[in-house]
Amino acid sequence: MKRMGYILCLFFLNSVSVFSQQVEEPIKIEGEAQGTTYHITYFDPQNRDFQPEIVQILKDFDLSVSTYIPNSIISRINSNEKNVVVDKYFKACFKKAKEVWKNTDGAFDPTIYPLSNAYGFGPSKKQKLDKFKIDSILQFVGFQLIELKGNTIVKKDSRVALDFNAFAQGYSVDVVSAFLTSKKITSYIVEIGGEVYAKGRKPNGSNWTVGVEKPIDNKESENPLKAIAKLENKAIATSGNYRRFIVEDGVKYVHHIDPKTGYPTKNNLLSASLFAKDCISSDAYATGVLVLGLEKAKVFLQQHPELQAYLIYSDDQGKYQVYETPDIKAILTEVEQ
Repeated sequence: MKRMGYILCLFFLNSVSVFSQQVEEPIKIEGEAQGTTYHITYFDPQNRDFQPEIVQILKDFDLSVSTYIPNSIISRINSNEKNVVVDKYFKACFKKAKEVWKNTDGAFDPTIYPLSNAYGFGPSKKQKLDKFKIDSILQFVGFQLIELKGNTIVKKDSRVALDFNAFAQGYSVDVVSAFLTSKKITSYIVEIGGEVYAKGRKPNGSNWTVGVEKPIDNKESENPLKAIAKLENKAIATSGNYRRFIVEDGVKYVHHIDPKTGYPTKNNLLSASLFAKDCISSDAYATGVLVLGLEKAKVFLQQHPELQAYLIYSDDQGKYQVYETPDIKAILTEVEQ
């Protein structure tokens, strides 16, 4: 899962912050999971505490798709253990990854894991990389090299390894949200590691709100807000290169790797906030859009009106500019500077 380098404070992570206004008596749950924090607020006439069940759900989820747990399903597949049977969480992640990989023309690719690891953005120590090393790793990067057949994974190259961290946190938001919905909870907000889904409205009729940060390089604390969005039966995830990066020999390496070149992305798109009906889509497409870069992202978003986006980029003078999809104004309001 995404690690502690993203943790800023209670409700800030990866550009997204969560605000809950006190109305009636909301039930609030918070804790740590997936190397980050979670915050859940819901209204329940029966005043039930779902934290024990949610803690177990998140543990089971990690045992499926966390590359930081050696005996998780994904880790066992990556180490080529035989006869690994995948579960419902792994299947859902694999199928969504395949969809997003196809729709983004390969910009989003979970087989980037060996490169992410080599750059120091995974469980392993950073390697010294040069063009020869990167090109050698690229030989076994490509989602076409791995298939899901029934309940098992088949690789065309044993060196292929998967990493769902770019969107698994978003999917965990959906899993917890589905649990709350199954308990007849109709008003809630779930935030895990900054990825958010909000159901319904608060009992007083007001919307759940989240904030989108300015994309300022900052690993430790919150940034000023750039905009505030209202959510109702909608998810938001933001992907940016200003929270998770390393600097080596004066060079900044961001954690979004272009699967086609093997190098960290270099474009003027600073952050991508994606709104969708579920958080797995918001999270995965936010990553894909950031790798695509601004111009390709515009074309992609025009082809996918089911997604709404708020993109912050830098112009030739280094000033912030914004690209918005047509219906974003109904959701999002910029903060006065």
